[in-house]
Amino acid sequence: MAEDWRLIGLLGLLLLSVCIPVDAEVYTALAEMEELLETESVLINNLEGYIRVQENKLSFLKNKMDDYQREHADASSDITAYVSNPINAYLLTKRLTTDWKQVENLMEHDVGAEFVQNISQYRNIMKFPSEEDLNGAAVALLRLQDTYQLDTSSVARGKLNGIQYSTAMSSDDCFELGRQSYVNHDYHHTVLWMNEAMSRMLEEPSNHTQSFTKADILEYLAFSTYKEGDIEVALTMTNELLQLLPHHERANGNKRFYEKEIASRVQLKKMKGDDGSDEMPKSDLPVAKSDASVYDMSERRSYNMLCRGELKPSPRDLRPLRCRYVTNNVPFLRLGPLKLEEAHKEPYIVIYHDAMYDSEMDLIKRMARPRFRRATVQNSITGALETANYRISKSAWLKTEEDRVIGTVVQRTADMTGLDMDSAEELQVVNYGIGGHYEPHFDFARKEEKRAFEGLNLGNRIATVLFYMSDVEQGGATVFTSLHTALVPRKGTAAFWMNLHRDGEGDVRTRHAACPVLTGTKWGMSWESIRNSINPLINFDLPPPKIVSNKWIHERGQEFRRPCSMDEDHGEFAI
Repeated sequence: MAEDWRLIGLLGLLLLSVCIPVDAEVYTALAEMEELLETESVLINNLEGYIRVQENKLSFLKNKMDDYQREHADASSDITAYVSNPINAYLLTKRLTTDWKQVENLMEHDVGAEFVQNISQYRNIMKFPSEEDLNGAAVALLRLQDTYQLDTSSVARGKLNGIQYSTAMSSDDCFELGRQSYVNHDYHHTVLWMNEAMSRMLEEPSNHTQSFTKADILEYLAFSTYKEGDIEVALTMTNELLQLLPHHERANGNKRFYEKEIASRVQLKKMKGDDGSDEMPKSDLPVAKSDASVYDMSERRSYNMLCRGELKPSPRDLRPLRCRYVTNNVPFLRLGPLKLEEAHKEPYIVIYHDAMYDSEMDLIKRMARPRFRRATVQNSITGALETANYRISKSAWLKTEEDRVIGTVVQRTADMTGLDMDSAEELQVVNYGIGGHYEPHFDFARKEEKRAFEGLNLGNRIATVLFYMSDVEQGGATVFTSLHTALVPRKGTAAFWMNLHRDGEGDVRTRHAACPVLTGTKWGMSWESIRNSINPLINFDLPPPKIVSNKWIHERGQEFRRPCSMDEDHGEFAI
């Protein structure tokens, strides 16, 4: 048993050495997660070599031991006869001098030292995740679980929405997910995943590599259950823990605290209920239940329901929507008109199909990949760019003049929107990480954001164009929380809408969000820079990462393309 714990300790040290970061925030971009598989492949080969030389060493020592035991057994049958034989006397002396010296030297020699040193060298040249990445990946998985209402045991079995995508998680995997939740003070998920770890631990009686015990799980469960408000169950779990470890100091202290709290609650209940009834009288009035089809739900609930596909436009809203070919008064498009699908009438949101070729998307992805940096948002008070936990992604910026293909895409964006691209920002390509998302936001700057787009002098963002550059198996939709509208990523399509009314005021109905990708990769690119502008966001989809790109078009230069007016918008674009 002692050997088992020493082995576990050694594995723990190795794991700690592996987790030293070379480049943090791997979890924020799935394109970088692919590199971790290369790192793992190298480590596996290194571990295989380490095990091989250790096995060779043990095999040699075992053969020697078998020889010695066999010879010793023969000698023990008749010791006097054995030692009186001069050959045996010589061999016995040799074994206890030269042979045992060789064995001793081999036992002292660390044949795996070279492979341990390799790990230190790999940390300097390869990409390794950090503790922050581990926490970020855990939070992302829990975000997916909440957004798509995934059952804990199903996720642990590797199933997402009933589809088997990966191997099952071990009890260690579940325990670590619960521990990461606990570190984040997320006691709800701590309870879910510690319970799952307990169930799996009981199903794995032959697992000798577990880094935790039943007592460890009970300790996390008891305190998290208390923080969730169920002090009686917390006390029950603490008592169960103390049956395993009667002298557990913290558990004994918690038990006294829980018992005192329960006693005080009982006393308080007696004081409030003079006649012995509940301290809070029950009302006979009917409880009003909210209707999921109306707009009185919270934006968070609306967002989650849209991501799950549970909230959709009514048939009345869908009836007037049409699909058609358009040229937008562009002579070149007479040879090959654009395929336009109306997604919403007011505000007017459209989807252009076949808006980008595969070769164009591949080139943009290749150009963007080495430039990815953690995506930022603009602080509405200071105007400074900063990272935020509600936008988990990495981004890169591409200039129009860098490649002819980018120039072609920019011109196509102008043809689709009827807007001038001279005031557009550079093309932003965004790669979403594990569970990557962007919570509800506006693409335009509001009046209180005084320092937004400071230094550009191009006006506000007038419109958004969002290019989707990959198909996504599940999730990844762009949702408009107040419109009950979701745009599902389709490779090569582009979404387009105006962010501003004709009088220059922001259209608050365009508040939108990016749902996390459950399975698949989302690449995107967008332009949102025609101040009072357009934000062409191109979304690419690779297997597991989600990448989009944005081109923001600003107001300046659009005076004759989209003249200002005090009249209400008529719906469609004047292009």
